[in-house]
Amino acid sequence: MKNIKLVLIVFLLTLSIVSAQTKWKFDKAHTNIGFSVTHLVITEVEGNFKKFGGKIITNGDDFENAQVEFWADVNSINTENKKRDKHLRSDDFFNAEKFPKLTFKSKSFTKTGENKYKMVGDLTIRGITKEVTLDVIHNGTIKDPWGNTRAGFKITGAINRFDFGLKWNKLMELGGAVVGDTVRININTELKKV
Repeated sequence: MKNIKLVLIVFLLTLSIVSAQTKWKFDKAHTNIGFSVTHLVITEVEGNFKKFGGKIITNGDDFENAQVEFWADVNSINTENKKRDKHLRSDDFFNAEKFPKLTFKSKSFTKTGENKYKMVGDLTIRGITKEVTLDVIHNGTIKDPWGNTRAGFKITGAINRFDFGLKWNKLMELGGAVVGDTVRININTELKKV
């Protein structure tokens, strides 16, 4: 009898934890997965990924300790220049044929201030996984005119492209690289409660 009561208590606790979880999805029409990198030392080239997905799980509407999983289709890379995009998909950079997706899986999502968080997780590009830390600003959670709950975020950070095997490198005669080492991540996302 004691065993049955214990199993029942564990089941009810598990059920209450699962029912308190909230699932969110990306509103793709209002999300931009962007990046930028220095070109010829004097300017930056910006781009984004057109195809992406993932899931976010929170405890109710509280985003602290959120679980975030994300992927982007490397073949959807877009810098507004077809020749450059083709080069980025080649083995000099992403090798999209062999590694068609980049992925991110969070390890922690910690509140650091008013509407500010640090998100730490594993980023995988070209089969190479590295831990990265991203800054997150929660722009707010609202009810839209159709009764849906939505939350907006700005996510920023930086990675060294050589850490992930994006190896193409050409130096200019006067010094400096044609393409910089640091890739800045700039994501604006709107989530919709499922």
